Amino acid sequence: MAVINVFNPLVPNNIYHGDSRHLLKRIERDSVALSVWSPPYYVGKDYEKDLSFDDWKNLLKDVIALHFPIIKPGGFLAVNIADILCFKDETMPKIMAENISRRKVTLSKEEIVAVKSSHPDWNRYQLAEHFGCSEQTIDRRLNGNNIRGGKYQSQTRVFLVGGLIEEAAQEAGFYLYDRRLWVKDAAWENSRWHTISYRSVDESEYLYIFWKPGITKVDRSRLTKEEWVNWGSRGVWEIPSVRSNADHDSKFPVELPRRVIKLFTEPGEIVLDCFMGSGTTALAAMSEERQYIGIDKEKKSVEIAKKATESINIYKKEPEQMDLMINEIEASYCIK
Repeated sequence: MAVINVFNPLVPNNIYHGDSRHLLKRIERDSVALSVWSPPYYVGKDYEKDLSFDDWKNLLKDVIALHFPIIKPGGFLAVNIADILCFKDETMPKIMAENISRRKVTLSKEEIVAVKSSHPDWNRYQLAEHFGCSEQTIDRRLNGNNIRGGKYQSQTRVFLVGGLIEEAAQEAGFYLYDRRLWVKDAAWENSRWHTISYRSVDESEYLYIFWKPGITKVDRSRLTKEEWVNWGSRGVWEIPSVRSNADHDSKFPVELPRRVIKLFTEPGEIVLDCFMGSGTTALAAMSEERQYIGIDKEKKSVEIAKKATESINIYKKEPEQMDLMINEIEASYCIK
């Protein structure tokens, strides 16, 4: 059981700079109605470059465990993450796939071997002259240097995240309550990158929703009839992804936490995001008249998030104008 520091507690409607593993201990017990966040994805971002794979897994487990004491009975923990993680793994075999489609020269190893069998004394320069190509091409074909990633670069490992998240939540005392699929824009709309293997480009993420045992108030009136029909009761959410990360390199659209907040909390309740980033969850909480607590270890992120919340704070008592301001902020980096 995590030890909570009841002295010097974190005050709602503030964003704090520091490590979540330390600051979560300063949140009052049984006070948070919903924690919704997206952790580092272990894909080489600057803020996670010092983490090993084991460090990253332990970070998720520690943070999830620290949530159990502070979420109120009947409350929820929602984790947004891509279900398939891809990262460089030095333990994998170096040679993986020969990418024929990216070759500039169609010459195959078999063709070279056939000629070399007739001229066993030919070196790679003579073979290159025979085939009308460079000696590097001969070397690559014969020795496997044309293999994707070369002979020395680490290959990409695929890891399923969902099991790790569920196991950590169960160990902490939570129960898996629901899972929603967030379908983003097609990859070609949001990136110039395309896969150079048979692997797909991931265009969706999951929301894993966990429940802390207790009485949960179910109130469909929090949503309009149209909201309930269009997304409240549906397992697949189609929400355009963020198109520009000019000020922060990891964002999700305001609509994502906003839906979770409307579903699982009442006005006035506390919403937590322990990886606050650019402040998206705080904006969503404010738009739905909820309180928020934000945490981020990156000072620049905290500054960006505070600036975003301050820019709409003057509209607190005017929800329609506040929604308009949030839409303007979101439109600066997300095309509807």
